[in-house]
Amino acid sequence: MITDTTLKTNDLYFPGPIVSTESNPDFILFKCENQVQFRIQVLEDGLIRFRYTTNGIFEPDFSYAIDTKHAHVFTNMYFSEASDYFFIKTSLLLCRVAKKDARVTIYDRDEKIILEDELGFHWEEPYESGGNLIKMTKHATEGESFFGLGDKAAHLNMKGKKFENWSTDQYSYKKDQDPLYKVIPFYIGLHSKIAYGIFFDNTFRTSFDFCSSKKNITHFEAEGGEMNYYFLYGPQMQDVVVKYTHLTGKPELPPLWALGYHQCKWSYYPETKVREVTQTFRKLQIPCDAIYLDIDYMDGFRCFTWNKEYFPDPKQMVSDLATDGFKTIAIIDPGIKIDPNYIVYQEGLANDYFCHRADGPYMKGKVWPGFCHFPDFTNPDVRHWWMGLFQELISDIGIRGVWNDMNEPAVMEVPDKTFPLDVRHHYEGNPCSHRKAHNIYGMQMARATYHGVKRFAYPQRPFIITRSAYAGTQRYSSTWTGDNIASWEHLWIANVQMQRMSLSGMGFVGSDIGGFTEQPTPELYARWMQLGVFHPFCRTHSSGDHGEQEPWSFGDEVVDIVRKFVELRYRLLPYLYTMFWRYVNEGIPLLKPLVYFDQEDPHTYYRTDEFIFGEQILVCPILEPNVLGRRVYVPKGSWYNMWNAEKIEGGKEHWIATGFEEIPVLIKAGAVIPKYPVQQYVGQLAIDELTLDIYYKLGDEQTQVYEDAQDGYDYSKGHFSLLTFQVTGTEQKLHVELQNEGDFESSYNQFKINVIGLPFQATRVRIDEEEMFLESLQEPGSNALMVSKYFRILELY
Repeated sequence: MITDTTLKTNDLYFPGPIVSTESNPDFILFKCENQVQFRIQVLEDGLIRFRYTTNGIFEPDFSYAIDTKHAHVFTNMYFSEASDYFFIKTSLLLCRVAKKDARVTIYDRDEKIILEDELGFHWEEPYESGGNLIKMTKHATEGESFFGLGDKAAHLNMKGKKFENWSTDQYSYKKDQDPLYKVIPFYIGLHSKIAYGIFFDNTFRTSFDFCSSKKNITHFEAEGGEMNYYFLYGPQMQDVVVKYTHLTGKPELPPLWALGYHQCKWSYYPETKVREVTQTFRKLQIPCDAIYLDIDYMDGFRCFTWNKEYFPDPKQMVSDLATDGFKTIAIIDPGIKIDPNYIVYQEGLANDYFCHRADGPYMKGKVWPGFCHFPDFTNPDVRHWWMGLFQELISDIGIRGVWNDMNEPAVMEVPDKTFPLDVRHHYEGNPCSHRKAHNIYGMQMARATYHGVKRFAYPQRPFIITRSAYAGTQRYSSTWTGDNIASWEHLWIANVQMQRMSLSGMGFVGSDIGGFTEQPTPELYARWMQLGVFHPFCRTHSSGDHGEQEPWSFGDEVVDIVRKFVELRYRLLPYLYTMFWRYVNEGIPLLKPLVYFDQEDPHTYYRTDEFIFGEQILVCPILEPNVLGRRVYVPKGSWYNMWNAEKIEGGKEHWIATGFEEIPVLIKAGAVIPKYPVQQYVGQLAIDELTLDIYYKLGDEQTQVYEDAQDGYDYSKGHFSLLTFQVTGTEQKLHVELQNEGDFESSYNQFKINVIGLPFQATRVRIDEEEMFLESLQEPGSNALMVSKYFRILELY
């Protein structure tokens, strides 16, 4: 008789000894005596994929995260066997696999251990959910640091912390609260001044533990699916991030206007209010390129409709706003109101496009319109239908961008704030429950939206913003960090989140400037704007429940500060656009924490406040009230204070005094900083000169400046301009060489050159072969030099 009916669900299982191997063109297959099999696939010299199955059957090899346009083909791999181990060798790495327990150790070519399994792969077999709870534990070295994982609201260095990945509508989240909106299961380890990365491509609920539960042990696991992860070798952090970004994909270049300032609120309505806000921006001469319409523009919150009482003629309004330089962005949520008279609902119902529960009924949940059904964006037919719904908004009305919200997916008035786990999904022909599809739902909505907007906006470039995201979403959309709070703590969080997201491959990101919930003080709003203009996506957004949050809501002093910093962003647009060009083409992150900039310096490992904007600008925000300066850790090299040209040597902390109207901003010696004239919106002016601020350096420095038509796709046909400046400084001479690539002809014919920090009194200048007195090129009333954009060599001495 059976007397113990307790189901044991917490036993751990491990691979048995390896009994055989098979060499395939793409991978090495290892077979263990207890049916465990695993594949090791070398994709590049420094990129290795590991896949495990517990029953000898691998799942279909499909991933939403991996960019299929960038296939990895590798042949230069050596596989060998010894008495106790198998070895896989590339030009950069040695991978050792133990025969007795399948544990893996990875070495660099100098045979230093980079990463070593502790227990390695193991699993549980929970009765309640079925499938496996899969786990991986690895040794961490003493002093190892960890970075990444997307939008976590925690310290940049994750050592000693644990995190969960489950896309969650986390209203008014706090510091260290987890999980949040995005799921990016990628982290960077750094020890012995060597960086590596792990990308755990599993869409189930995952968790990561960085030496929190057990000293010097890292752990990651998933509540289902495969143990499928990628090892990315540096040794530089840049190498790791670039490999990851190439693996999961890069976005297309955004239109330049998308890099301007955006204004948003829940909600601007009726039409008279929208016009009042946009007209006030122009009246106060605060540059702005985009105005947002939240859910109140819709008829009863029905997506793809208009409230004709609030917006009687949306096409005319959008046209008038465009004439004044404003691009209109409209929100679209996933919930489709259950209404038999609503055409979008009718089409979804007729074609069976909505998600089902396990026993057949449609998934029904309450969001802004009331009870809704939800499209299954993991079905290609549904995405194609969704694409077509944008025709009226984009082609007919003239909306220039779309904002996807509530796509975690969020559901109101239920404990878990999302779909029940029994909801079924198509998953590209691999049917599954919501346990597997939850974390990619928002990504696939953004994907469908991107293709729809791109289709109807052509030949202009699309602009999409999404709240929820999985790894790889950067191919389709920009993002923001969700419903933050108007607090000094959240100003710190926003700064850290931007750096973390940039390291995690999704660089086109911003926060709600000033905070979404509660009301910022004038000082907090000003300080947030001073930081926000140095974030890739720059938008004020707020909940109308907490008061007004336009710049003029905080008094004249704040208006002046906002104008000063937004104008600075617009002046720096060619610098920012070049940052995006490098991100799109090379995978170089837009923002760089100090540890990324100099991983040789252990002082950078726990710095969170300072970051590098692009390649040559160091920004350090003011994150406390009532202070007029702060200590700044300046990394290696020579730098200049942007506001007063004071030279500062790096490698140590400095006190930098500022007023309320400034924050510490430093420029790297040798940099060439390009600047446009101030515009109220992108395209307002024909650019008749490009200002170049050249910061003297004793030594060499290279700067690139990318330009094109600022929208459209001619750049992909070679119609761009890439200027490369090589600056060399000696004790008595400044030498600048210029090379130009591409056939785009800019509208300006001359450079206005300002030289900062020259250690000698220059009297003469040589341009190409012609020598002349300095005064002959100086702009009247200033020391700036007016020089033809066609010069090749410029020397001051």
